[in-house]
Amino acid sequence: MSAGGGSTSSFLAFDFGEKRVGVATGSGLMRQGQPLRTVAAQGDARFAAIAALIAQWQPDALVVGVPFHPDGAEHENTRRARKFARQLHGRFRLPVHEVDERYTTTEALSAGAADADAASAALILDQFFREHPSP
Repeated sequence: MSAGGGSTSSFLAFDFGEKRVGVATGSGLMRQGQPLRTVAAQGDARFAAIAALIAQWQPDALVVGVPFHPDGAEHENTRRARKFARQLHGRFRLPVHEVDERYTTTEALSAGAADADAASAALILDQFFREHPSP
């Protein structure tokens, strides 16, 4: 089973924030992210909640949105999101893909999302699918 966006792969995507992490799910077959929920926890409690979601959804790979300045420059949240991606890989031993997530929260809010963090995670997964077409 391929984790690179193939038709049978399943994914969990994360919109990382210091206080909240939005989570979405999707498959290479449907190629569209679906908002799941927002994890409003930090530290070990955050990873315990994510572990429960991974156990429930059994993804083949994880996708993490990494924010940049509009000009593409990195900032503090870029480094935090990348650290979170490394922690996910280290804890759960799943492939982790990083996606440029500039403007996803703005897009989710402008679409009237009830849970902007989870909706942003779905947009991050949609971006991953656009960048990784099926073989």
